[in-house]
Amino acid sequence: MKIFAIVVFVLVMGAIMTEKLHRATAALAGAVLLVICGVMTGKQAIGYIDFNTIGVLVGMMIVVAVIRTTGMFEYISIKAAKAAKGDPWKILIAFVLITAILSAFLDNVTTVLLVGPMSIAIARMLEINPVPFLMMQILASNVGGTATMIGDPPNIMIGSASGLSFMDFITNTGAAAVLIIIAQIIVMKFLYKKQLESGPINKTSVMNLDPDKSITNRKLMKQSIAVMVLVVIGFVIHDKLGFDSCMIALGAAAIMLIIGHQEVDQIISEVEWTTIVFFMSLFVVVGGLERTGVIHSISSWLISATEGHYILTMLVLLWASALLSSVLDNIPFVATLIPLVLTMQQQGMNVEAFWWAISLGACLGGNGTMIGASANVVLSDIANKHGYPITFKSYLRVGFPFMLMSVGIATVFLLVRYAL
Repeated sequence: MKIFAIVVFVLVMGAIMTEKLHRATAALAGAVLLVICGVMTGKQAIGYIDFNTIGVLVGMMIVVAVIRTTGMFEYISIKAAKAAKGDPWKILIAFVLITAILSAFLDNVTTVLLVGPMSIAIARMLEINPVPFLMMQILASNVGGTATMIGDPPNIMIGSASGLSFMDFITNTGAAAVLIIIAQIIVMKFLYKKQLESGPINKTSVMNLDPDKSITNRKLMKQSIAVMVLVVIGFVIHDKLGFDSCMIALGAAAIMLIIGHQEVDQIISEVEWTTIVFFMSLFVVVGGLERTGVIHSISSWLISATEGHYILTMLVLLWASALLSSVLDNIPFVATLIPLVLTMQQQGMNVEAFWWAISLGACLGGNGTMIGASANVVLSDIANKHGYPITFKSYLRVGFPFMLMSVGIATVFLLVRYAL
């Protein structure tokens, strides 16, 4: 069954990469095949679906759909564009920084759902392609999520298992994330310079826009802002409240539907259901690898291959976590590494650097491919829906080299901190 699970996973990835099938179709077919062929039962397959993630996705998509009817995204977009004097480059930097900061405290999907529509609105005003904005926001969301203990699920798991504090993450993964964001801004200047040129006429037209005219429901907009403030607070302290993050998102969705007085069928129809089907199916496909012991075997082999050499183990954990997390769900992979690292700690080894290596690798690796992280899939689907396709291959050309660069920076950071 182990070989069969690997074959199914490879076939699904191959179909997605070559775009022979829609990614939702490929993942769903793989999930069904695993159940039909006895790798797992239907009940076990459902158990591998991370309904917390699904709940966050659905909840925040509903929230964003209601907010969109108020004109708030257009209002903020016009304000931002005018503050930057209509300069696309300055606007892009601002959105990269906003995305990274929000992702450090919010779920990455929530961040891109909020920021993505604003980017598309601004790009349309300036009559430029919004893809550079969206690509840079995807990358920034994953880097920003690396910075704090609550920014990404692997960090939450590591913080819980290791006893490391919020400030420990800030001074380690946070410091590395700042360096990577600086490098990202420098690289994107050269990468997208020609695509971010807007004519003087477009800039003038943007400067002449009145942001107040874009508001269609001022009362609901103010209420939406209040709800979003509560959502941010809820995401930060949900563990202390004893709630899963999905309950914060779904609760906000319920409130927005109540106060918005919108046509519910219309709002629900705006949820990206193909994205939801893709995620649910992919969780099952990766669950096949977890159930048959493939992920545990990979983790154990990585630890044994270094024969306990401190620096080598740190680097192997960093790069293996990054490369595998670009195609696998990083949560089960990190879950199998944690007990192995704890065992080494019990044997008297100082494992602090290993925790940071796993954290940086698992979080930054999500930028490697379009399926490496939830935010990647969600924002690429939003782009496609608005007529600006981001294909697997086009994403790979930018995302994978950037992932290698960011992990390279993390490597230098860890070596300076723990090897010198």
